[in-house]
Amino acid sequence: METLIPTINRLQEVFLTVGAEIIHLPQIVVVGSQSSGKSSVLESLVGRDFLPRGSGIVTRRPLVLQLVNVAPLEERLKTENGNGVKQTAQNSYPGVKAEEWGTFLHCKNQVFTDFGEIRHEIEAETERSSGNNKGITAEPIHLKIFSPKVLNLTLVDLPGITKVPVGDQPEDIESQVQEMILSFISNPNSLILSVSAANSDLATSDALKLAREVDPDGRRTLLVVSKLDLMDAGTDALEVLLGRVIPIRLGIIGVVNRSQHDINTQKSLGDSMKDEQAFLQRHYPSLASRAGSRYLAKTLSRLLMHHIRDCLPDLKTRVTVLSAQYQSRLNSYGQPVEDHSATLLQIVTKFASDYCNTIEGTARYIQTSELCGGARICYIFHETFGRTLQSIDPLGGLTELDILTAIRNATGPRPALFVPEVSFELLVKRQIKRLEEPSLRCVELVHEELQRIIQHCSSFSTQELLRFPKLHDSIVEVVTGLLRKRLPIANEMVHNLVAIELAYINTKHPDFTDAAQVSASVNSQQQGDGPDGSKRWKNDKVVEEKAPAAGFGSPSKGQPINLLDTAVPVSRKLSSKEQKDCEVIQRLIKSYFLIVRKSIQDSVPKTVMHFLVNFVKEHLQSELVGQLYRQTLLKDLLIESQDTAQQRTEVAQMLQALKKANNVISEIRETHLW
Repeated sequence: METLIPTINRLQEVFLTVGAEIIHLPQIVVVGSQSSGKSSVLESLVGRDFLPRGSGIVTRRPLVLQLVNVAPLEERLKTENGNGVKQTAQNSYPGVKAEEWGTFLHCKNQVFTDFGEIRHEIEAETERSSGNNKGITAEPIHLKIFSPKVLNLTLVDLPGITKVPVGDQPEDIESQVQEMILSFISNPNSLILSVSAANSDLATSDALKLAREVDPDGRRTLLVVSKLDLMDAGTDALEVLLGRVIPIRLGIIGVVNRSQHDINTQKSLGDSMKDEQAFLQRHYPSLASRAGSRYLAKTLSRLLMHHIRDCLPDLKTRVTVLSAQYQSRLNSYGQPVEDHSATLLQIVTKFASDYCNTIEGTARYIQTSELCGGARICYIFHETFGRTLQSIDPLGGLTELDILTAIRNATGPRPALFVPEVSFELLVKRQIKRLEEPSLRCVELVHEELQRIIQHCSSFSTQELLRFPKLHDSIVEVVTGLLRKRLPIANEMVHNLVAIELAYINTKHPDFTDAAQVSASVNSQQQGDGPDGSKRWKNDKVVEEKAPAAGFGSPSKGQPINLLDTAVPVSRKLSSKEQKDCEVIQRLIKSYFLIVRKSIQDSVPKTVMHFLVNFVKEHLQSELVGQLYRQTLLKDLLIESQDTAQQRTEVAQMLQALKKANNVISEIRETHLW
């Protein structure tokens, strides 16, 4: 189990190289109010002065501190000289001729043997990112200390909880610090080392309050009561240390910090620890063996090792799952382009195939939220277009007045003995013309769907195409241009379909009702004479003659001319012959219109498929190759977007880090966990 903490340290270094926060590694997070003694507790664990000191907020950046136990200098020298002493994994930096030293992540390959220089480097690095006043930042400083006097530990020292902003600190400094602390202690794999001064009320401890928010059961929280020697005379912290005031599951440990006088006189930490043990023996003899800085270091090391042991199985699973996910993402970005010609042909062929498959309904990615491609074209033909034609009334917009006017105009100055054929053709052509607009709209809807398929293929089918924005835009432009060229041709052919129907009215069509039969059928509806002696029909109607066409004999649509200067009746009953003529014409128009509508409903989809859809399917790939496969365009079209190249690099680095992490975890044998 001694190898668990160094393993976590190695994992931390692996993920720091890629700046990853997707893996929650086990670590100890130190939390406390400003001037609660956090820095003194950390220095007692290390046994050296190395943290900045001063009044107000001193720790202004998270400090990730890794303590690495190494062999004494004498043993390491023997190892380097090859005297048979086995070199351990912890014995890093074999060339260092010092008992203790430190290194920073931001100072590559630089070794600090003077702990005073370590303090200055922390201050300089803090001022570099946080300013030379009292501003804070969440960017951590990574420090690793090697010493034979320390136990293997990983701790994170956070800024102290403050209430009032000072210097150039923002007004919301309190909430900023709390958010930073919560971001670290919310990690379920972290242990919370809550530091509170003995001369303050634990019930008002901000550190314990934050710890309770993320760890209500107290399974990850350890309380350190500092400054035991500063309590008021006649009082002690025995009840607190025994857990009778606020119970803490992982325990409560009391320590004695160095005073400011000890710091000013540069009293050694070794002497301070001796004085600490003497104080504990005098005032807390029953707890002296379970208190103090040495006991705290052993407890933290033990708790961290057991915590790592509990977290390691889930950590290994997490690394394995993420490795598979990042490998899949890396595959989706593809490899850097080497053969431009082959890559372009491959992408163009894939796009053309996906486009055609989307129309045929055999695409790999099929939407379930809405109709698209060929299915939508089918819907346009048989639902949208078909229902629109069915909704057109054969006699819509055609009144009896219009019919009678057409009959009279077709006979000239002579009264008509029979219904003239010219009036039927005139009126039926007027009704057939109404089929042209929905037919052209059908072409437009299919064209719009073919445009939508381009985006569908770009977004779902051809992921590799998204790597090359210029190629993507060029393909869209070529396909759009092809559709734009075919649209007028399809419109013209549909227009011709209607024009063909208008060119020749085939009254000998097998399905057309014979005029003689219609006339006989109308005559059979004739009833007896009316009271005025005129013939009456089942559908006798009164025509309201509006002012613009009050008299059938009026030469224009203007006001009627009254030659007798008598009042013109505003309405009158149709005569028997007029009703019969109207009925005959209406039946003939309806019969012939239904024939033409059926023909148009069948021929328009066929025309659109032949001149637009099928033509695009057959010529799409050749059009793309002809327009894009040019040596002068290849390199320019296959330039990757900066986002894609950057994302591929980041994903590759993360995948490499995950593989290293998996190898590190795999080095731990199962027997080491128990």
